[in-house]
Amino acid sequence: MGTIGELGEFGLIGRLTRRLPQGPAVRLGPGDDAAVVAAPDGRVVATTDLLVEGRHFRRDWSGPYDIGRKAAAQNLADVVAMGARPTALLIGFAAPAGTETGWAERLYDGFADECREAGASVAGGDVVSAPQIMLAVTALGDLGGAAPLTRSGARPGDVVAVRGRLGFASAGLELLTEGRAGAQELIAAHRRPEPPYGAGGEARAHGATALLDVSDGLVQDLGHIADASGVRIEIDSASVPVPDVLGPDGLRHALTGGEDHAFAGTFPGSAPPSWSRIGVVTTGSGVRVDGREPPSGAWDHFAV
Repeated sequence: MGTIGELGEFGLIGRLTRRLPQGPAVRLGPGDDAAVVAAPDGRVVATTDLLVEGRHFRRDWSGPYDIGRKAAAQNLADVVAMGARPTALLIGFAAPAGTETGWAERLYDGFADECREAGASVAGGDVVSAPQIMLAVTALGDLGGAAPLTRSGARPGDVVAVRGRLGFASAGLELLTEGRAGAQELIAAHRRPEPPYGAGGEARAHGATALLDVSDGLVQDLGHIADASGVRIEIDSASVPVPDVLGPDGLRHALTGGEDHAFAGTFPGSAPPSWSRIGVVTTGSGVRVDGREPPSGAWDHFAV
């Protein structure tokens, strides 16, 4: 099949875009100077992430398909966390010229399949040669006439609840880093998160006052809600979902582990039935776990 360098820029673009089905929100997909994506609401929710080989993924740990799905998921989840419906991704793909063409094709298969899960499409992007693989992913979404669900709406008396897996990706990363055997579902969770994309609609329908995607750790991300809303969030550790598969350090992983892309929100009165209530919003500032300072260890992109 050869390399992407042998295929050339436009040959690669043609090969990749043929793998990208277009959904109804994309009025004009790859092939022109820019894509055209419907915005019936008149507003566009937009988010972007940059992923660098060796920092955000390793090719000896994850195949191209899983890397594509993970890169798409973390951006699509951010759109859902705003209470919006994902519509499209734009992908910047940088790679060495010697990268196998099949590797790039499987990467884009992963993008396309994750988009399908969320009801979105890959509408366009760019490819360029670089010393290492880098991915710049921008996700777009539509609010459908509703107000965005932000981090600043939590109020004292609200309940705090989560939807989706917590700690699985962190536990899987620890197994890979330490070279230990362990539950394959944890390693699979690190390679490919499974955001519950319906959570945004559930949260909105239940009157959520604040919502976010848990990407850097539950405690750290709930701290963003606390700061933006000017409140304190009290977590009851006994209520945090910690499946046995997470092992003896399960609570630590659930509280501080990132990249599962679960959702955390605050609700007046009660949480949706499919969510797990884990705490309450009170007056004050910051986050407390069982009344104490929470454990550290959440993700920081600039930590050495």
